[in-house]
Amino acid sequence: NAARPGEQLKNLTKLGRNQMKILSINSHNKLKILPEEITNLRNLKGLYLQHNELTCIPEGFEQLFNLEDLDLSNNRLSSIPASFSSLSTEISGMKRLKHLDCNSNLLETIPPELASMESLELLYLRRNKLRFLPEFPSCKLLKELHVGENQIEMLGAEHLKHLNSILVLDLRDNKLKSVPDEITLLQSLERLDLSNNDISSLPCSLGKLHLKFLALEGNPLRTIRREIINKGTQEVLKYLRSKIKDDGLSQSDCVTETAMTLPSESRVNIHAIITLKTLDYSDKQTALIPDEVFDAVKSNVITSVNFSKNQLCEIPKRIVEMKEMLSFISLELCMLQKLTFLDLRNNFLNSLPEEMESLVRLQTINLSFNRFKILPEVLYRIPTLETILISNNQVGSVDPQKMKTMENLITLDLQNNDLLQIPPELGNCVNLR
Repeated sequence: NAARPGEQLKNLTKLGRNQMKILSINSHNKLKILPEEITNLRNLKGLYLQHNELTCIPEGFEQLFNLEDLDLSNNRLSSIPASFSSLSTEISGMKRLKHLDCNSNLLETIPPELASMESLELLYLRRNKLRFLPEFPSCKLLKELHVGENQIEMLGAEHLKHLNSILVLDLRDNKLKSVPDEITLLQSLERLDLSNNDISSLPCSLGKLHLKFLALEGNPLRTIRREIINKGTQEVLKYLRSKIKDDGLSQSDCVTETAMTLPSESRVNIHAIITLKTLDYSDKQTALIPDEVFDAVKSNVITSVNFSKNQLCEIPKRIVEMKEMLSFISLELCMLQKLTFLDLRNNFLNSLPEEMESLVRLQTINLSFNRFKILPEVLYRIPTLETILISNNQVGSVDPQKMKTMENLITLDLQNNDLLQIPPELGNCVNLR
């Protein structure tokens, strides 16, 4: 009876108190309240409540001694009662639980009792509002931890040291700025997803892991050439291992701070220019890129330019000097036909030149924290684009029909803009991940 799902469920629990082992009330019902009587199903092994409208769950879940699978994803939970994961010596509540799915709720914190669930193997916390990665001192059997699409800003040794059995760690779409050296504690790790964070460099020690899959797209990485990243996981790990110092010096970042001090007191990373083919003059809060920066390039080939976190109002004209022997193409930036990664975050830009469609190899562009009011039309005409990051602007609309033609587009970040609606046609962009 769809009109009274809670009342029907209450009656059902009375009938199946002694026999019921699997209870599934998913597939988009409208259950708002879970009756307390459900805790009487002592033989229950699987409880599936995903895609409902639950805002809370009743106390007494610790009485479900035999529960192994619990799916509460896609509800409206904002908290979990402490007794839900309690493992007190008296009741040893839910000690057999192996699989917990709390995806797509409003969770901001995870109760510390959750970390005491010794049998837990799979934990899904994606699409919540977590700011910190929980610690799991007792979850020695945890094999998969999915905390993507949250607001996690920091990853430390204390979050990793207990994950002895972890095989899959999903951290995509968070706000991480770095990866600690202690990542090497996860010796069993096979899949690591760091997509769409704010990571600028990786520890060389990451190369010691035996990863089968490493996702890095959507990060402003400046210490690894895009061509290496594009070759896949094993090439990235091989590169990181090659940078590990034999003399035991610090390996925190895979970059050598070889820099020269110019008359303008700017610092140019010569190592990045020569070895990584990257011109990095970011986070200077300047309205103009000094001539000395371009002078430092000399005859070196540049494939990546990072002028993010400045106050630029236009593309620097001297950028044309970094072109190779190409036939003449108008406008400065558009001459860099081998450019694959362009980072212009934190400036004052409100438009892009139409001639940018000549950037026939561009795969990633970061325009976050500028002053764009629309998604620049020229981006629709760059078919190689895989990642567009344009968060924290004033974008009011996107054209889903034009976006559908962007067959390689995987990541589109439009958070913190002025969108009033999401066009349903965007669902036709099936390549978006």
